[in-house]
Amino acid sequence: MSLNNKVALVTGAGQGIGRAIALRLAEDGADIAIVDLNTEKMMAVSREIEGLGRKATTFKADVSDQKQVYGAIEHTEKTLGGFDIMVNNAGIAQVQAIADITQEEMDTIQKINVNGTLWGIQAAAKKFIERKQKGKIINASSIAGHNGFALLGAYSATKFAVRALTQAAAQEYASAGITVNAYCPGVVGTDMWVEIDKRFSEITGAPEGETYKKYVQGIALGRAQTPVDVANFVSYLASSDSDYMTGQAPLIDGGMVYR
Repeated sequence: MSLNNKVALVTGAGQGIGRAIALRLAEDGADIAIVDLNTEKMMAVSREIEGLGRKATTFKADVSDQKQVYGAIEHTEKTLGGFDIMVNNAGIAQVQAIADITQEEMDTIQKINVNGTLWGIQAAAKKFIERKQKGKIINASSIAGHNGFALLGAYSATKFAVRALTQAAAQEYASAGITVNAYCPGVVGTDMWVEIDKRFSEITGAPEGETYKKYVQGIALGRAQTPVDVANFVSYLASSDSDYMTGQAPLIDGGMVYR
């Protein structure tokens, strides 16, 4: 995919899927704005991108704060000289029985996964329109945005919400030449899944590693997903090859959930 002369912003890009997306888009020719809360990790990714011959900039932001998301986009445009692709990747997981979810836990996951995506869509679209250009907005949903999973009720609810925002935004911004799509990973071998497995173990009593193993065994292609698997698909969504696609949230899970 060619993204030469494009500028992409990736939230949650300090590690895991976000890092893989940032590196893949840089490999495709884009300059990258890395947005995260961990400065040290952002700087490490920035050096990797610069090692690929692309420009990189970092911006520390909490995506649940609308003003900080708008600030990240302003910084991107000012520092890298443009703005073409928004990847709303930042998010958190939560493992908790429905009966035990607290108001604080629900508020936290809602603010990051749903509000953070909303602010990213809103701010990116406003900037594209202000610049009088087309643009790509790409959101992180999940297999849990297609199926609700036991002990992942709150997380599933937020990822269903991301799909709804993706569909609504695609319709609202199509006339401006802005496409809005989402990607729905499955079981990805990242630190997030280490924490998910640990919480399952605490709640169910299963040995650590057992829940992860059980889910991986249910993957048709026979292996856990890697961040690169996700990044390869996001590369397509960011490229001109997906120009006629909007409002969609395809599963990229190796064969777990079928639609």
